[in-house]
Amino acid sequence: MDKLELRAKHRPSPADHPPEGMRRYYLIVEYDGTKYCGWQRQQNGPSVQQTLEEALSRLTGECVAVTGSSRTDAGVHAMGLCAHFDSATRIPAEKIAFALNTMLPEDVRIRESGSAPEGFHARYGAAGKVYRYRFYNSRHDCAVGRQYAAHVPLMLDEKRMHEEAQALIGTHDFAAFAASGSVAKSTVRTIYRVQVRRTGDEVELMILGDGFLYNMVRIIAGTLMEVGTGKREPGAIASAIETGDRLKLGQTAPAKGLALMRVLYGGDEEIALSYFDS
Repeated sequence: MDKLELRAKHRPSPADHPPEGMRRYYLIVEYDGTKYCGWQRQQNGPSVQQTLEEALSRLTGECVAVTGSSRTDAGVHAMGLCAHFDSATRIPAEKIAFALNTMLPEDVRIRESGSAPEGFHARYGAAGKVYRYRFYNSRHDCAVGRQYAAHVPLMLDEKRMHEEAQALIGTHDFAAFAASGSVAKSTVRTIYRVQVRRTGDEVELMILGDGFLYNMVRIIAGTLMEVGTGKREPGAIASAIETGDRLKLGQTAPAKGLALMRVLYGGDEEIALSYFDS
């Protein structure tokens, strides 16, 4: 593999520091997104951000705001979303995870907590993200684990899917891969690694990039699914990048198959590459 170097695209504002008397803490959050309307607070249902803020406010006795590194959609899962908050709490930083986990619902867990380094910002300091999309490729859907994979009854050619996915690598204008409703100022993104592999009845897409547009990974997954079943000819991704035409791509794959595996910061190159075969 080529050498990977992760750099944040944005820098936090010098004014973005904890208020006087407070410290900044980071959290690594895992959640099952099935019952949530997404990460961000919404009017139409419970969100992961709201759930965390309410638990932290009870724990610290303060009105706590949580800033996430990423915004996942309704039904999307996360294994390693990073978030930060400011507090004057005296609870040791590494013990916050233990305390919070006694207050959170069982589908949200804090995997790690700690004191954030000087100038840390969960969102603006992020240099990359690893996403996984999982297909359950069998004639009949599974009963156990069905909320974490999209069922595909037709046989998938994972080698064909992997070859098609390599067109994503590099810095491109991914305008065709953004769902309507995207408010991104720029549609240019860099994809560093992408891999499709099979383990038994599971076909897994793993993708690493410096950032992703609204529904981008699900559109990629839906396109690869159609290429893998023969419904769509190879070359669709390269053509969509060149022309910016959304119609050259496949359907948006279901949210339940998508998981944010890790948010990455400068120096996390080895962690990033560990998700891919060497």
